[in-house]
Amino acid sequence: MTQQNKRQRQVSMVLDLNKCLGCHTCSIACKKMWNTDQGTDYAYWNNVETMPGKGFPADYPLIGGRTDKGEVKRGTVPNLDTGYGRAWNFNHKEALASTGQPIKVWIKPKEEVKWGPNFDEDVGEGQYPQDNHYFYLPRLCNHCTHPACLDACPRGAIEKREHDGIVLVNQDRCHGYRFCVEACPYKKVYFDHVRQVSAKCIFCAPRIEEGVAPACARQCPGRLRFVGYRDDEEGPIWKLVEKYKVAVPLHAEWGLGPNVFYVPPMSPPKMDEKGRPTDEPRIPLAYLESLFGPRVKEILDVLHAERDKKKRGEKSELMDLLIAYNWNDNFKLEPQHREVFSEHG
Repeated sequence: MTQQNKRQRQVSMVLDLNKCLGCHTCSIACKKMWNTDQGTDYAYWNNVETMPGKGFPADYPLIGGRTDKGEVKRGTVPNLDTGYGRAWNFNHKEALASTGQPIKVWIKPKEEVKWGPNFDEDVGEGQYPQDNHYFYLPRLCNHCTHPACLDACPRGAIEKREHDGIVLVNQDRCHGYRFCVEACPYKKVYFDHVRQVSAKCIFCAPRIEEGVAPACARQCPGRLRFVGYRDDEEGPIWKLVEKYKVAVPLHAEWGLGPNVFYVPPMSPPKMDEKGRPTDEPRIPLAYLESLFGPRVKEILDVLHAERDKKKRGEKSELMDLLIAYNWNDNFKLEPQHREVFSEHG
């Protein structure tokens, strides 16, 4: 670790997957605030995926990242049709014209739809009622400690700010080569096809500078998002990641040092052929480990133990924190000094 990384503060997020409703309020809040221009119509800086599923863009884990030696691996830019999915054209005029007619026309796409955001929503895997299962996974830029997008850019157009660790694209320097899109294994850098520059989640930097949490976190009705600094021992991030160690990154094996963490989902039991609950969880442990690493069972054991304590009427700081009785306690951010903002842009 370099001296620069030791000095650097890092704003981070923890998401408790046991509380995600799959309502997409976070995605709407982000989209309305940052992605209303035509060049980012297909871009979702924040999105919510149904897992098991292909994700967005489709099958993103198969492309991009780093080699075993830590070098940037040349990936691919997802296809707009099969990876991201184009905007669908609907028969709005025909449907509206039929409102006064005996036979009503339903709103439906004019063309065959093959893929798009949330195309496999609520599909999951397994057979009802024995072992069918799915859960929701919100995703955004991880503002990595070792961002592949930064290393891949030959223009030096991507920077990681020292005072909060947010990774930004300097679009004045960007020439639209899309090496950053290729390199990011999470595929959270997008190409603005109108302005011909890269664009990505900025962790709502203007809000962070004022001590206000990102829009996706503030608008979440499930209170599942926690925002703060990694080194703040009084904040929720340090307690969940370092003290109780129940929050882990997505695909840590890619070696980028993600700073978005997840509390893995607990699971109801499978049913046997007579409809009786078994001791086996519906969501396969091996699948969760493929996403969040080998500590998943240890984390789930802690969550079950702390939940049982709460049921017995005993105190549990961890459960109280995750339940989030006071919504404001999910966020611990102090406004940044104006001279810091002006220095780092």
